[in-house]
Amino acid sequence: MKLQVINSPFNEEQVKLLNELLPKLTGDQRIWLNGYLSAPQATIDAIVEEATSTVKTITQTVTILYGSQTGNSQGLAEKYASALKNNDVDVTISSLTKFKPNNLKKVTNLLLIISTHGEGDPPDQAIQFYDFLHSKRAPKLENLHYSVLALGDSSYEFFCKTGKDFDEQFAKLGAIRIVPRTDCDVDYDDAAAQWFSAVQQKLLQQTNLAVTSSTQNPIAQGDSTYSRKNPFYAEVLESINLNGRGSNKETRHIELSIEGSNFHFEPGDSVGILPENDDKLVDALLTVLQFNAQTEVNVFEESLPLKNALQKRLEITVLSKPLLQKIASYTEHKDFTKLLEDANAWKDYAKGRDLLDVVEDFAPFTWDAQQFVDLLRKIPARLYSIASSQKANNDEVHLTIGKVSYETNGRQRLGVCSGSVAERIQIGDTLPIYVHKNPNFRLPEHEDTPIIMIGAGTGVAPYRAFLEEREELGIEGKAWLIFGDQHFVTDFLYQTDWQRWLASGTLTQMHVAFSRDTDKKIYVQHKIEENAASFYEWLEQGAVIYVCGDEKSMAADVDAIIHRVIEQQGQKTPEEAKAFVNELKQQNRYQRDVY
Repeated sequence: MKLQVINSPFNEEQVKLLNELLPKLTGDQRIWLNGYLSAPQATIDAIVEEATSTVKTITQTVTILYGSQTGNSQGLAEKYASALKNNDVDVTISSLTKFKPNNLKKVTNLLLIISTHGEGDPPDQAIQFYDFLHSKRAPKLENLHYSVLALGDSSYEFFCKTGKDFDEQFAKLGAIRIVPRTDCDVDYDDAAAQWFSAVQQKLLQQTNLAVTSSTQNPIAQGDSTYSRKNPFYAEVLESINLNGRGSNKETRHIELSIEGSNFHFEPGDSVGILPENDDKLVDALLTVLQFNAQTEVNVFEESLPLKNALQKRLEITVLSKPLLQKIASYTEHKDFTKLLEDANAWKDYAKGRDLLDVVEDFAPFTWDAQQFVDLLRKIPARLYSIASSQKANNDEVHLTIGKVSYETNGRQRLGVCSGSVAERIQIGDTLPIYVHKNPNFRLPEHEDTPIIMIGAGTGVAPYRAFLEEREELGIEGKAWLIFGDQHFVTDFLYQTDWQRWLASGTLTQMHVAFSRDTDKKIYVQHKIEENAASFYEWLEQGAVIYVCGDEKSMAADVDAIIHRVIEQQGQKTPEEAKAFVNELKQQNRYQRDVY
């Protein structure tokens, strides 16, 4: 029997569809359909809603994993998780250190946001997961759909290497990319937003849902509206050279007013300063380039005079391989070509040099002013560990900034930000700043947990904040500071603060290493080794280890000594000591802020 359009409530298209469907139904299906159609509308709506909800849950499940050293990856992961949840996506978010690698087989959609640390290394949070994924124990992942957002710094040779490694390994294990990997430089906001937009559209295509929310975090009442893109101009209240007369260092204690900023920060966080290039360096560069300083150029969707662009927007003091490769298109200088052909030659040349050197050494160039600025990236913000507690100094933030100064190729060079702070910024001037959260460098949740703080030079800054916070809160847990610098007389940073806290009991004990005061150089790692038994005893009592400062030398040597102390004092094999340290990291009992 066929339905006809005549004398029926259906139009021609509906009748055609019904005639195709009805002959194919089984008896049970006809009975179910009859009951469904005769049910009250409210019941039908409930059935439809339940079915729709079930479909959403099944098809929209996403796991976001992050590996972060300074908090950037974690911040993005949390922001994107919130945006997906606003689109009815079931989201699981976790740091790599807490995610069990074997659970990868249960994941359908994976977003990995990962930074690269040092010379192409994974961040501390990601090391175990990275090793597992590249081992023979890694499972096949044919059912996994994934995408990688890689954060890095293009001034380093192994730019975004960790993200690239993860991306390639997932593919080797059979996983399918949702969208291609995006590699982000230090100014990552726009590139990261484009990646997430593409991911979000792809994921939500499955259920034909439109993206209904922005990836911008809503600003809660009481939060600051200031950020890296909209900095707060903080007045300089104090600038004190912490080094004594005769020191070959200049370390500035800077106090800034943040009244009216609505900033909220914790010990372990940093302040980002948006620096400007030295006026004299910019003038010298313009002279050698033979460009008019007032020529209008377009930089990041903004039109401004060339001098302003070079001074306030563009990086001119760091030479990276990508930059040199771009420059090669505008010169036929034979020596420049040779420089790029040799894997080590460009590194040797770039060390300590800047763009002015290149323009002087390899002229002539065929670029015009616009082509020249198009080669350059934004000046990266400089991050400095906060050296004060907001609970103790509500409307101020204190920083510890070591002046970078050296001579290369017959010309004196200064750090872009540290040089400006030391030589040009005066009390009463303002600095454009924002707060950079670092959830991976935090005081313990339990106040009575012992802490071991290890740092050299300006790496001691966050520990001043730690102890000021503990003093303000009346915390009586044990605290041990191991500090190093060059000379006791001239370089004992914040000496009176440490002595006051030792006297009050806020600081339990302190060991210092002044490397240039003895025939044999003594560093902080040697002080750990000298006190190995106490160090291990504190670990057995649940102490948290903090390391802050230079990664290449100090932090690497300290890490090696910590492994050795655990091995010897705990009577463990090297493998057992390594597992012990990994467990400390899993428990947030070994935290590093290294650079």
